[in-house]
Amino acid sequence: MDNLAAISSWSGGKDSCLACYKAIKQGYKVKYLLNFISRESKRGCFHGLEGKLLKFQADLIGIPLVQYEVSPDMQKYEEEFKSAVTEVRGKDIGTMVFGDIYLLEHESWIKRVCADLEIKALEPLWNNDPENIVNEFITSGFQAIIVSCKADIMGKEFLGRYVDKELVVELKKRGICPCGEKGEFHTLVVDGPIFSKPIKILEAQPILKESFWQHWFLDIKSYA
Repeated sequence: MDNLAAISSWSGGKDSCLACYKAIKQGYKVKYLLNFISRESKRGCFHGLEGKLLKFQADLIGIPLVQYEVSPDMQKYEEEFKSAVTEVRGKDIGTMVFGDIYLLEHESWIKRVCADLEIKALEPLWNNDPENIVNEFITSGFQAIIVSCKADIMGKEFLGRYVDKELVVELKKRGICPCGEKGEFHTLVVDGPIFSKPIKILEAQPILKESFWQHWFLDIKSYA
């Protein structure tokens, strides 16, 4: 088994993208991007992005995207997650990359599940300062836009905004984590050093959705 051969957990957002990029710079050979979409909506489980948009993004990066449909039930999700990782890794891949930063419950879940699967969990962003992470993302040449946010703390005017240093200053003033690590907002990476060309958003509209709380989503209709 090759411990430098890796799968990268992929949401399409800035943290998973930067984690993957840092792993590559550390010498890991990322063979696949692994993404989970809702069985009901066919959209990313956390970012709400259409599965076909994420595949388009992966094509521009040049790393194959493998998508699996999962249920919202956490117990079933864990089983489906393990099954997906086992199938994708085959006999050769020894590492999986994650973009977690400081949420202990996420790290402990990943450690436990990866231990069960006997695969190394690599967390390139873990315990780094969130502001430093965003600044590294920006200075590395990546660009991302906000595609969802919690309506009680961020209005729809944030949808479509680029992740830049001005945004970081504004989020800090509001007491919001610059990385949105607690789900305050989510992003879509549209350009960067691993992209063959930028993603251009041609048509999109804001939508207010109800789940456990109200979320603004950027419904991206067309892109190129």
